[in-house]
Amino acid sequence: MTASKKAIVCLSIVTAFFCSCTPSSTPKTVTDWPVYGGSKKADHYSKLKQIDTSNVSRLQMAWIYHTEDADLKASSQIQCNPIIVNGILYGTTPRLKLIALYAATGSQKWVFDPAGSSNSTPANFGMNNSRGVTYWESGNDKRVLYCAGSYIYALDALTGEQIKSFGNGGTVDLHNDLGRDAKKLYISATSPGIIYHDLYIVGSRVNETADAAPGHIRAYDVRTGKLKWIFHTIPYPGEYGYNTWDDPQAYKHIGSANCWAGFSMDEKKGLLFVPTGSAAYDFYGGKRKGAGLFANCLLALDAATGKLVWHYQVIHHDMWDKDLPTAPALVTIKQNGKTIDAVAQPTKHGFIFVLDRSTGKPLFPIDEKPVSTVSELEGEQPWPTQPIPSLPVPFTRQTFTEKDINPYISDASKAEVLKRLRTYRYGSMFIPPGKIPSVIFPGFDGGAEWGGPAYDPASGLLYINANEMAWVMTMIDSKQESSKPENFMQAGNRLFTTNCMGCHGADRKGTGNYPSLINIAAKYKDNQIDALLQNGRRMMPSFKQLTAQDRQAIISFITNNKNTEAHAFAPEHKAIDPYLDIPYEMTGYNKFLTTEGYPAIAPPWGTLNAIDLNTGKMVWRIPLGDDPALSQKGRPTTGTENYGGPVVTAGGLVFIAATKDEKIRAFNKRTGKLVWEAKLPASGFATPSVYEVNGREYLVIACGGGKLKVKSGDAYVAFALPQ
Repeated sequence: MTASKKAIVCLSIVTAFFCSCTPSSTPKTVTDWPVYGGSKKADHYSKLKQIDTSNVSRLQMAWIYHTEDADLKASSQIQCNPIIVNGILYGTTPRLKLIALYAATGSQKWVFDPAGSSNSTPANFGMNNSRGVTYWESGNDKRVLYCAGSYIYALDALTGEQIKSFGNGGTVDLHNDLGRDAKKLYISATSPGIIYHDLYIVGSRVNETADAAPGHIRAYDVRTGKLKWIFHTIPYPGEYGYNTWDDPQAYKHIGSANCWAGFSMDEKKGLLFVPTGSAAYDFYGGKRKGAGLFANCLLALDAATGKLVWHYQVIHHDMWDKDLPTAPALVTIKQNGKTIDAVAQPTKHGFIFVLDRSTGKPLFPIDEKPVSTVSELEGEQPWPTQPIPSLPVPFTRQTFTEKDINPYISDASKAEVLKRLRTYRYGSMFIPPGKIPSVIFPGFDGGAEWGGPAYDPASGLLYINANEMAWVMTMIDSKQESSKPENFMQAGNRLFTTNCMGCHGADRKGTGNYPSLINIAAKYKDNQIDALLQNGRRMMPSFKQLTAQDRQAIISFITNNKNTEAHAFAPEHKAIDPYLDIPYEMTGYNKFLTTEGYPAIAPPWGTLNAIDLNTGKMVWRIPLGDDPALSQKGRPTTGTENYGGPVVTAGGLVFIAATKDEKIRAFNKRTGKLVWEAKLPASGFATPSVYEVNGREYLVIACGGGKLKVKSGDAYVAFALPQ
């Protein structure tokens, strides 16, 4: 037993003694957090109020659990919002093991490792990030379902053993049941599925390049793993929305339009709410002309059958990767003396669309406003309008102008930023992509992110954290296969540009949250890089469509291998699929930074916002987190980019971690005043969970770090009031 495990056991024994709850006993009273986000309403709300504004300053660590499988080389993360059912916490680890802990003590009940399961081995197991798991029970049959790699796993909730009667020996392969061959395409799931009666409903994460798998929504029998229904997010002939694609063959070829952000559900009405992302390719729509239903939509589906009830498209013909990033919160709105069941859908561009839950009708006016239709990219046809809500007010800044340049940098740096800005296109959220760089703001990771909002039913306030970081997008001509002979270096450069540049940059130094490939040969052997290309890992999708020679050429190029770069490349001459022959590529996810590496835009770079959904007005807005990089005297709190959402409690508190400064904080939910903070072992890029066992309220957060160039972690940390 390692020292850290011994420490956990010792701490667990002490905690269990004071809680009168040993690992083998059944808790006398529990208040669970049974669903990702707290409930199927996706409201991140807890009715618990033992911890309140008067005593929150006394919170202290109750227990800590180390998974001991952080992957420092790959900047691993834990994005999981753990669920708590019957006093047991279920969550995932950096390497996607599923853990069951006694929620009062943090002591381990069982661990399941998918890499050692019957359907997956370390050699072919591609790790994605996991944001949560799903629980189902009927009588004595209690199950936990979750996705790792390309598989859905069904486990016995009491023992952690695979349920062999589910699917193929305990798993379902997400490549199947899509209506077209997707075996070589990347498909996984980061957000957990949701249960409706005996159905397990799941979305997917797919590629964002032209060869993306379709993002259809599927429901499986939770007992057998058999497909029960499918909703085509890219409609088939005869289905509603089919005519919104100019090309009648689009449904056979176009991919994505997927729900990677998770679901919410009104069980009484039997309505499933599905937020979808853009269609592929993200930044050029010349191969997918039209408004493109059901990409960038909030869908209301009949949960029992998958039939469409209503839809609302928040971006027409998306060219900016404005996926809906989170499930909508189910809320109640008071208007004109009436109480209306509604959904509140946050977006990456800083809006909240508030719609009637049963009909999809907007509860505040939404105008279709003209936007630029001028594109320098041949074949592109931007949509002439975009929907702009009048209320609620935007929760981010939405444009970057010369007045927004960071004032806390040197005059020389300001001048350099201004010079660059004047060579860019800026001033609108809807500038069509082109070869002249354009400023993307609030950013590719801007506005709302996958953490999602919290909603307080008592006050009608919605709490949403936001990123406000400017990025720069540039399109270039794609490198076509040469008619002349190529060597590995030349072919590798071409293949890298087509498949890898968008994330790792033309200079291979990394872009956004994607790592540098400079000196990659010092970290990985060629066979390890080849395995990554075939299987993917975390944010990196797999590239199974590449031949062995393609991969070898890419490896030769990125490792600067002098021994192989001159090898002759023998291309496989095959007919070019016109749907995959995209004439333009994006140069990468490049943040708009100063030469010193500071954000070019003035802070705050991250905020926490409270919005009254009854009026649509902002109640308070504060910077979230602090980046000490700018040390000038008198500077304000900067806020930081943040990932993971808030929770709100009946005790008057909003809890949130999410920031790169390794802190978790509590704010007075009515005023936004900071009332407590604690240092974490690593940044908590996840949403906390709140629960109660035997009369004691706990707050737990996954501390996985790994994003924004901060260290990776392996801990779940729980806080409670002193005994």
